[in-house]
Amino acid sequence: MHVLILGGDGYLGWPTAMYFSSRGHDVTVVDSYFRRNSCLELDVGMLYPLPSLVERAKIWHQHTGKEIKVVIGDLKDPEILRSLFSGTLKYNWAIRSDFTGIPETVVHYAEQPSAPYSLMSYKSANITLENNLLVTNNLMFAVRDFERDVHIIKLGTMGEYGTPEIDIEEGWLDIQHKGRKDRFLYPRQAGSLYHTSKIMDTDLMWFGVRMWDLRVTDLMQGPVYGINTEESQVDERLRTIFNYDEIFGTIINRFIVQAVIEYPLTVYGEGGQTRGYLNLNDTLQCVYLSAENKAEKGELRIFNQIMETFSVNELAEKTEKVGRKLGFDVKIKKIPNPRVEAEDHYYNPTYQGLLDLGVKPHYLTDEVMKEMFQVVVGFKENIRKDVIFRGIQW
Repeated sequence: MHVLILGGDGYLGWPTAMYFSSRGHDVTVVDSYFRRNSCLELDVGMLYPLPSLVERAKIWHQHTGKEIKVVIGDLKDPEILRSLFSGTLKYNWAIRSDFTGIPETVVHYAEQPSAPYSLMSYKSANITLENNLLVTNNLMFAVRDFERDVHIIKLGTMGEYGTPEIDIEEGWLDIQHKGRKDRFLYPRQAGSLYHTSKIMDTDLMWFGVRMWDLRVTDLMQGPVYGINTEESQVDERLRTIFNYDEIFGTIINRFIVQAVIEYPLTVYGEGGQTRGYLNLNDTLQCVYLSAENKAEKGELRIFNQIMETFSVNELAEKTEKVGRKLGFDVKIKKIPNPRVEAEDHYYNPTYQGLLDLGVKPHYLTDEVMKEMFQVVVGFKENIRKDVIFRGIQW
């Protein structure tokens, strides 16, 4: 399979590239370095330094003999995205620079991924909407114009659903109204402009499916945690990007870093906010199995990509327990919630589809958390307390 990964330098993108490559597929990654550049501009710390995307691809090749082609470019430019299908692109690194051909699968991660970033100011809100919607729209038209049989795997988010008072189905809801029945996209009520842009992504893809018979799998993913994958064990320089700040860090990753430096765990409000979570290794499984079992032509297939649910309080308590066993003086501190969100709510999502495809879940055990603690401890001297919490308000 020829797989094109948009956003291939990111927290999910680079591990996904190695995962497909290690299993014998031809992989091309594209990235604009948005996240790296934003980390520099906002002066937020990363746990450890990372080689460039080109350097990562070279390291991967040195260890495995496998090639991951690299393109550095801004996919908001439609011509750059279209060049990935037309054969006119120029690789920033490839062993063989000839065009691999139109991809069979496109994994779309190329988005501004942070809810806090999207609400820092009207400028960051504009950047979020412009980037996320233009890249998705450019991709949709490129597939329409060059090869409609391409399977698009788009990363959505469970945040599209919000926290409704009814069970959350996998993307669709059957409605009976005044004696008639129909099937609609599940009602969505995002809690940030980032999540709102993801709703719009889904609507764009649903349009492409209805109008042009595109094949789309939309993965409604919960917050991800983790550092190492099987592929990154080859060389620690192949680890994924790891943020622990309020803007780009996910909650479990942040809590473990805070525990290591004995910074009180930042629980927003009452801590009853409940979400679905999954291990980084399960993201890789989910995307891979979705690619192997592609959506039908004219189908928008939606999976809820989570493996278990926790409240913020439960995550803080688990972090405290594991941290204390490892000798850290972990404390939990509830602080005024800078976000507009329900802190005590019903939350019951369905997430059976990916399990039916064969995903074998990794659960958030004490041992999994302990392994993450051990990696973070190795970079303890790099951690900056001043970037952990800035109080970005909705």
